[in-house]
Amino acid sequence: MVNTRYNKFQRMKILKFKDKQKFRYTKKIIIKDLTLDISVGIHDFEKLKKQRVRFNIEITTDPNLKTNINSIVNYENIINTIKEITKKKHYELLESLSETIFDEIFKNKKIKKINLKIEKLDIVEETKSVGIEVKKTRLQ
Repeated sequence: MVNTRYNKFQRMKILKFKDKQKFRYTKKIIIKDLTLDISVGIHDFEKLKKQRVRFNIEITTDPNLKTNINSIVNYENIINTIKEITKKKHYELLESLSETIFDEIFKNKKIKKINLKIEKLDIVEETKSVGIEVKKTRLQ
């Protein structure tokens, strides 16, 4: 007896798709050592005088974005956003400043993940810097 089911599979032709992706991309915008004089801190002396704060940020974007100026995430816009946020008011905690930055940058739907490091440079004499690092990922 002949197994017709097996013969059907034997006769099937395997198709190869020409458009099959050969790579998986991750695209990041990197801003290193953006240093601004800002008003931040819980101590009275921090509220009276601005201090140097360094920002390092890595932003992961949608890897399928086309490479033209209208579809990319522009690092200059990110820098200007951080400058505007830090000019507006005094932040007592770096954590609250980071959340404000996240809220503003995540308004851009092309952005999938942000890794933000904020450091006070002159607050503790015995250190080069003190600060926080926070990673936040869009779930949807």
